[in-house]
Amino acid sequence: MQIARSILAGTFFLVCGTPAGFAQERIEDTVNAVIQPLMKQQDIAGMAVAVTYNGQRHYFNYGVASKDTKKPVTDQTLFEIGSVSKTFTATLGAYAQALGKLSLADPASRFAPELRGSAFDGISLLNLATYTAGGLPLQFPDEADHPDRMFGYYTTWKPLYPVGTQRLYSNPSIGLYGYLAARSLGRPFDEVMERTLMPGLGLKHSYVRVPQDQLGRYAQGYAKDGKPVRVGPGALDSEAYGVKTSSSDLMRFLEANLRPEKLDADLKQAIATTHTGFYKVGGMNQGLGWEFYPAPFTLDDLLAGNTPQMALTPQKAEALNPPRPAPDGAWINKTGSTNGFGAYAAFVPGKDLGIVMLANRNYPIEERVKAAHRILMALDAQ
Repeated sequence: MQIARSILAGTFFLVCGTPAGFAQERIEDTVNAVIQPLMKQQDIAGMAVAVTYNGQRHYFNYGVASKDTKKPVTDQTLFEIGSVSKTFTATLGAYAQALGKLSLADPASRFAPELRGSAFDGISLLNLATYTAGGLPLQFPDEADHPDRMFGYYTTWKPLYPVGTQRLYSNPSIGLYGYLAARSLGRPFDEVMERTLMPGLGLKHSYVRVPQDQLGRYAQGYAKDGKPVRVGPGALDSEAYGVKTSSSDLMRFLEANLRPEKLDADLKQAIATTHTGFYKVGGMNQGLGWEFYPAPFTLDDLLAGNTPQMALTPQKAEALNPPRPAPDGAWINKTGSTNGFGAYAAFVPGKDLGIVMLANRNYPIEERVKAAHRILMALDAQ
């Protein structure tokens, strides 16, 4: 399999005077030993992997972006990142709070006259962002899955559980949070995401709607039956699972989370807010978009927090009072999937370690977590 590799130009030494070329080769060996067997096992056509280690970015590209064109994957190939998009949405809402446009404690109906008099008078933006609104489902019902019909669904929906007591992972929940955050800023979500937040984070080729002149960089996704597929439209699709980005840009986003000191004050505050645990759910702390596991964590802890059951069934949520910032050494992560793509991002603050894994196939989340953990822990041990 052809592998393209690159390292941030201009760096000659990484750790304790170790030559950069030697370090790159060692990292490449570590990544190859995990990713090549994974792709074969899961029948993945193409993957883009990026690692940040001791302040340096390393890119590893495998296979093809399209089986038809045979175009190779690069660090500029656009992938659907599914629910990793929720970390962007969470950051946007936290940014709106930093600007004084909203408070996470605000009721959802403050920014939606359509919701006044409904259950959302008693559901906060924080509840929406942390999936603790009382049992909003994973997906909209088919009859409500359209921008023109979603508010009709929300106004008649009734909580299944007391607000703030159960976490039920939900696109309609965090999607509404993102929609209302954009309203607080006075602009449509897609516009404020692509023209304000992403540029503010240093992202140059990330999109909610891929423009015509960038379609040549957009990878083809493949469903479980091998047929080509890309994500389709739906209610709050942009907010919940709509970002398309490259390993290069997603790594920049990860580094903004690892080292936010170079951001402007409002974005820096927003990043800190997303790294705050508001609810404890088993061994996982639910932040805004991001989920984290305080050290010492084990692989079993990470796998338990990323099971299908965590996404599909209600889990007891214990409010953290006061909310707790993710400590140095915590594992912070988010998975994302569409029918034809699988993504994973994880980083460890305080150790300057992070990884991005993008694939044009939706493969088991358990395999993503195991691969990322094996790579980062091997690097941490060196």
